[in-house]
Amino acid sequence: MSLIPLCLAPFLFWFRFPPNSLRKDWFKELLRFCLSIGASRPLIRVQMALSLRPYQEEVVQVALRGENSIIWLPTGGGKTRAAVYVTDKHLESTDNAKVVVLVNKVHLVDQHFAKEFKPFLGNKYRVTAISGDSSEKDFFGRIVKDTDVVICTAQILENALNNMDEDKHVELTDFTLVVIDECHHTHKENVYNKIMARYLKKKLRKEGKLPQILGLTASPGTGGKKTQEKAEEHVLQICANLDSVIVSTKNYKSVLQEVVPRPQKKYDIVEKRTRDPFGDHLKSMMGMIHVFMPSAVNQSLRKMGTQEYEADVVELEKAGVRRGSRLIAQCALHLRQYNDALLINDTIRMVDAFRVLQEFYSKKTLLDETDVFLQDLFMENCQKLKLLASDACYENPKLAQLQSTLLKEFREVKESRGILFSKTRRGTSCLLDWVRSNPELQNYISAGILTGAGAGANCMTQNEQKETINQFRKGSLNLLISTSVAEEGLDIPECNLVVRYGLLTNEIAQQQASGRARAANSIYSVVAEEGGREICREHTNEYLEELTARAIAKVQLLSPREFGEKVLELQEEAVRIRMEAERKMEEKRKRYRPAQVQIHCRGCFSRVCSGEDIRTIENSQHVNINDSFKHLYNTGGQVHLERTFEDWEPGRDWGMEIKFKKVAILPCLNSIGFTFQAPNKNCEPKMYWKDVEFQVKEFNFTEYMSTLLGGLGLDD
Repeated sequence: MSLIPLCLAPFLFWFRFPPNSLRKDWFKELLRFCLSIGASRPLIRVQMALSLRPYQEEVVQVALRGENSIIWLPTGGGKTRAAVYVTDKHLESTDNAKVVVLVNKVHLVDQHFAKEFKPFLGNKYRVTAISGDSSEKDFFGRIVKDTDVVICTAQILENALNNMDEDKHVELTDFTLVVIDECHHTHKENVYNKIMARYLKKKLRKEGKLPQILGLTASPGTGGKKTQEKAEEHVLQICANLDSVIVSTKNYKSVLQEVVPRPQKKYDIVEKRTRDPFGDHLKSMMGMIHVFMPSAVNQSLRKMGTQEYEADVVELEKAGVRRGSRLIAQCALHLRQYNDALLINDTIRMVDAFRVLQEFYSKKTLLDETDVFLQDLFMENCQKLKLLASDACYENPKLAQLQSTLLKEFREVKESRGILFSKTRRGTSCLLDWVRSNPELQNYISAGILTGAGAGANCMTQNEQKETINQFRKGSLNLLISTSVAEEGLDIPECNLVVRYGLLTNEIAQQQASGRARAANSIYSVVAEEGGREICREHTNEYLEELTARAIAKVQLLSPREFGEKVLELQEEAVRIRMEAERKMEEKRKRYRPAQVQIHCRGCFSRVCSGEDIRTIENSQHVNINDSFKHLYNTGGQVHLERTFEDWEPGRDWGMEIKFKKVAILPCLNSIGFTFQAPNKNCEPKMYWKDVEFQVKEFNFTEYMSTLLGGLGLDD
């Protein structure tokens, strides 16, 4: 919606309807009227016109009939605009209509609100955006009653469905249409699937009138399946989870291809390093740690410097914790750091890999002989590693190829925009440092980082994300160095170049990233080592992308009866499995009283609190209400709210402090920093909140404040 001077309204009328004798008279009268009141009402609101391309009109037809559907269009194809159109028609034609638009990332709430739903619908309907930062979420139920369209994260709706407070609670039946963005995530324990599980349970029990479902996706994927039959099963499962048919354009594929042209794909292949003294030295140090551990442990570890090795040492650390062996657990944590350094050495610079280890060991506290051995090992080899990292003769050849790829695009096309995808947040920081310190790139490239929002290292706030994207849109930045956060959803301008660098991901991520290269004659580049696994994975993903299309086409050919029977069978099985899992979970939660379960630091194995001290907030966040707990991590000085705090053995995050209702400062615990020990010492400790064997009570703000004030002698 936009504001224009009132006196221009007649000219908009003239432009919309070509003049004839009758319209000339209308024009004069309208102009006279507008001029007469223009001084007192100089502005009027003009609703943006809502129109669709032919292929969009084709894919919305099922939804316009009031039937559940999944719209499958590529990135840039206008799925959200189609959803706005369906929402508009639904609100016009449905009694007591109420629409909720669900997204899976916080930044998409404001994006969909500001870019799509508010401009096109805001003049006729009440449209509200609610995210985790919005105070309105505390009155979600009340706001739903007073609003036509609510845009929110799926977690906020899930919390409201669980919360029995009158101001917060809603039922699925309060809505007449549910729009689910990036709906391919509706599987397993994803929050989308939790919401739809409620829907399916009500459907099978025939409880009330359920809302219409509209899913949006660019990439349903195959679920990792590599055969036609299994891929079809995956697509059917997504359809069953969303209780929807999947629709795509059949008659206007050529129009869609013109709107969303596929980029030219190229493989920028690099010859393998002839020698890697720095990496070899890291591996020799890792071998010494292997010798320090029990010999039987090493047999399960795969090749160093791979993601498989990382998975192995993650499991090894868990095994060490379960066995009560701090030696194994700590060695595994350190081996993971060395493996991370090897992965960085394989993709970025040696100095970046060395810096990662330096930072890790600068924060370590020595608690026993295991820590002394691991610390001494690094310190004794520190100068050798530093010397090797500074030898340009053995620098990573992938960087030279990446430089060539970037220069070819940005030197030849001055207005180019590009995205460089990297696997980790740490990797994006290292690549940014490399770009900014590279004299040849400085003349052509202004780069910025785009990573996910959060409170951890290298995370961005939502405002920082918005500012970075805004700078990219304006052109003050022309290269985004991004994690997967830029693959889907974000409103990023069309790019001339997309580079996938050192990535091993699935076909969905590949399709999403490729879809960012939508400018004319755009390039999608894969920079990888000759014969490397990245190339093999890219080819596999290309096959899976084609397999997805074939599987969808086959599912679309099923008769309505056959499709309905298959979907119903899957739904009944899913509901049965979920109900059985809920029953077992309820039994497990009653196994022990909260006070019986002791919570230990995962780093040093010391007891820090009991289950009696823990409460949940909105069924998702776990906080410790025992005020004495703060003495374990707050060592004095200013407390920085909403930032991570460290365990008293640095290097292991315990979580963050949060401010609840702008009053209560509570430690919000991350289960990765703790273990949960049952009174039966023969039982292995649990490591995640989902596995604990006691009922965690819901946080009661009034009770907490009363106890806190009583402790301070202020309850009178």
